[in-house]
Amino acid sequence: MAQYNSPAPTTERPKAPRPPDAPQSGAAEPPARSSGPPPTGRPPGTAHRNAYFDNAKYLTIVLVACGHAWEPLTHDSRAVHAAYLTVYAFHMPAFALISGYFSRSFDMAPGRLKRLLTGVVVPYLVFETAYTLFYRSAQDDPGYPFSLLDPWYVMWFLVALFIWRLTTPIWLALRHPVPIALGVAVLASVSPDLGGDLSLQRVLSFLPYFVLGLRLRAEHFSRLRTWRVRVAALPVAALTLAAAYWASPWFDAGWLYHRGSVEGLGVSRWVGLVSTPALFALALVLTACFLAWVPGRHMWCTALGTGTMYGYLLHGFIIKASRFWGWYDRPWLHTPLGELLVTGIAVAGITLLCTSPVRRVFRSVVEPRMDWAFNRARA
Repeated sequence: MAQYNSPAPTTERPKAPRPPDAPQSGAAEPPARSSGPPPTGRPPGTAHRNAYFDNAKYLTIVLVACGHAWEPLTHDSRAVHAAYLTVYAFHMPAFALISGYFSRSFDMAPGRLKRLLTGVVVPYLVFETAYTLFYRSAQDDPGYPFSLLDPWYVMWFLVALFIWRLTTPIWLALRHPVPIALGVAVLASVSPDLGGDLSLQRVLSFLPYFVLGLRLRAEHFSRLRTWRVRVAALPVAALTLAAAYWASPWFDAGWLYHRGSVEGLGVSRWVGLVSTPALFALALVLTACFLAWVPGRHMWCTALGTGTMYGYLLHGFIIKASRFWGWYDRPWLHTPLGELLVTGIAVAGITLLCTSPVRRVFRSVVEPRMDWAFNRARA
């Protein structure tokens, strides 16, 4: 979620500048076949999961939390701004791609529709309400409007995931779905009248990554996890970070948020015909570099990858509380040591929110069973 040449206001809904943050492949289908050799050292009861993808989910949600935590620091630190731009260039595309990969089996079967409703729709209704009430209380604004059509802050990704999953059978039926999805994203980028309802601009802009994930197979990830690719990824990442540092004083991070058409960034709408495919290519390269270095073995953080939806939905309260109550007003936080401390707190906080105790407390609203609401014979 630096243009950060101008900070995102906290009194408006996601239509106002605010990073697209995001999430995880919530309510995912059962894990697909492992990419690469099966991980070793798993604890009992986890043999059906793929450690590589759980690690990828955890590391991506860590990047989401760090990006949100860095936002107020980008105005005073060129280095933080460069890291922020680099992360925002690929972390949401990576989440969308992984979400697509785990949606390949979605086929409108009753059981899968039930998981879509209980794992995406219900959490959206609960947390959209909770975030609105939180804002009213924190800002002493009881009249702040509630709208299910205007997702607040991080909630846009659940809307996107719901729409993407519902349209999965269409994309799977097409012969060349990725170019078509990219064409849809291009049209969205040049359409200033698309409107902000349901964060449709973002939904369509990140759609190509989800559709690409639908087309990937385990062997594609295996090809990334070779030392040749990993070594090649290092100079690419270093060059990207250096370019971000060079561009930091003038580059508008709004190009990476995809909140509206490119006209809103002060250029002709036709620039979107070039910028959208270019940003798509950049995101894929950086995502490949990231996935190449994701560990494939079971690690201390692997189990946390199953709880990234919890971390995603809950961390927004902490991030917004830090803005509402001026946690960043302390000058020492805007020093190198302060920036490292903020990063460490972000990593530790999002890790805590993905742990089993937190999941047990919030499971009834993030992953409710709701068997009472469905026809047992069909679900």
